[in-house]
Amino acid sequence: MKCYLVFLCFALMPLANLSGQSEWLTGFEKPSQNPIMIADSAYSFNCPMEKKMVQWQKADVFNPGAVVRNDTVFMLFRAEDNPDAILGGRTSRIGLAYSTDGLNFTKFPEPVLYPREDGFQEWDYPGGVEDPRVVEMPDGTYIMMYTSWNKDVARLSSASSKDLRNWTKHGPVFKNFQNGKFLNIWSKSGSMVTELRNNRLIAKKVNGKFLMYWGELFVNLAQSDDGIDWEPYIDNTGELLHVFTPTIGEFDSHLTEPGPPAIYTKQGILLLYNGKNLSGEGASTKVAEGTYCGGQVLFDKEDPSKLIKRLPEPFICPSLPHEKSGQYEAGTTFIEGLVYFKKKWILYYGTADSMVGVALKTE
Repeated sequence: MKCYLVFLCFALMPLANLSGQSEWLTGFEKPSQNPIMIADSAYSFNCPMEKKMVQWQKADVFNPGAVVRNDTVFMLFRAEDNPDAILGGRTSRIGLAYSTDGLNFTKFPEPVLYPREDGFQEWDYPGGVEDPRVVEMPDGTYIMMYTSWNKDVARLSSASSKDLRNWTKHGPVFKNFQNGKFLNIWSKSGSMVTELRNNRLIAKKVNGKFLMYWGELFVNLAQSDDGIDWEPYIDNTGELLHVFTPTIGEFDSHLTEPGPPAIYTKQGILLLYNGKNLSGEGASTKVAEGTYCGGQVLFDKEDPSKLIKRLPEPFICPSLPHEKSGQYEAGTTFIEGLVYFKKKWILYYGTADSMVGVALKTE
């Protein structure tokens, strides 16, 4: 296997994109525009749960998903309201912004997904809706995977839309599987498998099913007929099948959490993921303890649960001041959004749970 340099402090080698021979998507650089989105107290809306006007972006904006539609990049981003509340104690809502260059975004004035009295508040409130990942389906519908956070159990949920502005919630994705056996487990971070078609990442069926890598501590796998209700892969004991786990002594020694939508390629299914380093015993000495960096793994196309190989070093790590300050000072480049736009791969990520960053790979 080729040797790759850590993004943190070295120049990156130019590598082939997914149409070439390399199985990895590396060579990203952080432009000077970083960060590209920050908190803004000017945005208010009438919260249906709190029954008052709320400055819904006042505290933080981070962890975005993204898609390309009509020659425009649309970003779904997480926003938090109360800067005085502790980490995990704020209410999150999901906003929408658009850009014609992939770097400079215009926000819509109100959130497009948020807790409300809609039958889903038992999962969505008071913590809110978090960390959107969005894909285009083959029929043009958009599916958003997000975390419902009621400050008790985090649940991976789905929503659908035709226009990216008006969303229909469908609730926790595992609620109908085996009579809700996995409804009340901690579940997050749904990365659906896509394929690059006509310069857009479109959800792809593999062996007749849509697939999704998901999880937080470990990477798990699930399948679906419609992208809304999902069946997790289970092992021969009936428990969740872990298809990728942390590597002790490396940058992903604590957890492996899926990032942007996975990509079906000639070499296999490429998953970009977030790896967190342990603190103390078992941690990597190459990155700071507790740091989140971005990694990559490749799964078999015929058996998507079979891991082929892991990129040994992270391809993006915190290196800029705002990536190592804010809510999460250990340092975060939490990758969630990926688009192919104007002959560039654009990667969007959350920085220290506080701002939105971007990295570019130009062909």
